[in-house]
Amino acid sequence: MRTFLFLLPFLGLCFFASAQTICTAENRAILEEKLRQLESLDNSGKNSGQLAAEIGQWFLGTEYVAKTLELPGEEKLVINLLGVDCTTYLESVIALTRLTQKQEYTFEAFEKELELIRYRKGENTGYPSRLHYFSDWIFANGEKGLFQDITEEIGGVPYPNQPSFMSENPQFYPQLADPANVEAIRQIESEIGTRSYFFIPKDQIQSLEKSIQSGDIIAITTSLPNLDMVHVGLALEKNGRIHLLHASSANMEVEVSSVPMSDYLAKNKSQSGIMVSRLAPVTH
Repeated sequence: MRTFLFLLPFLGLCFFASAQTICTAENRAILEEKLRQLESLDNSGKNSGQLAAEIGQWFLGTEYVAKTLELPGEEKLVINLLGVDCTTYLESVIALTRLTQKQEYTFEAFEKELELIRYRKGENTGYPSRLHYFSDWIFANGEKGLFQDITEEIGGVPYPNQPSFMSENPQFYPQLADPANVEAIRQIESEIGTRSYFFIPKDQIQSLEKSIQSGDIIAITTSLPNLDMVHVGLALEKNGRIHLLHASSANMEVEVSSVPMSDYLAKNKSQSGIMVSRLAPVTH
């Protein structure tokens, strides 16, 4: 969901890669530069997580901008590297990481990877097909084999997860003015509620962080009953501790948390813990 004040200049500079994709000329230039960086990146001996952590740091200082995906009208695949939120930052880094391993360095290849990651079955078939809830994002992309949720394996405990915020608050989502979209989201929420999820409570993160690696996907859970996650990012080892590499809404840019991740969560009452997923190797 992105503000309409931001949409005005965005729409004025649109570059259409295809009928289903929107990317400004400036964003295209940034992406092309990242793709050139990929070509010269030495990825020998590096696993997916190590590559993601390295590529993720290329975005340090990038502006945090909310709601860049929420364009009016038909659902489009939005490519925006000029301004990112926590999820679009993560999606872009994972797409670039996968392209590095595939040795594919084209706009079209990035477009394909981003659509694979962002939509439930890897294809944009409308607003409800976008993975709006991050717990659904984890489940769907795990089913695609992009990564594995390792939370339970490293010591996680059951996480009650029955999100309902979107269907209960359609006024915050322009596309939910359509009752059919509201009903589709309600059905998705119901399906999420039938699954088993695990999390690491925040008071246990420090004792278990030895099992977390740089480049692992971190999803921050919440004590709010109708939401699943409130923030996401990548793990980054720094001075023997795990920090969060993320697009920060507080500091309005991509950054590495100044304190270890356990301390980062301890300061926020609504953040209850984390889920951890590990990127899978990409095979050609």
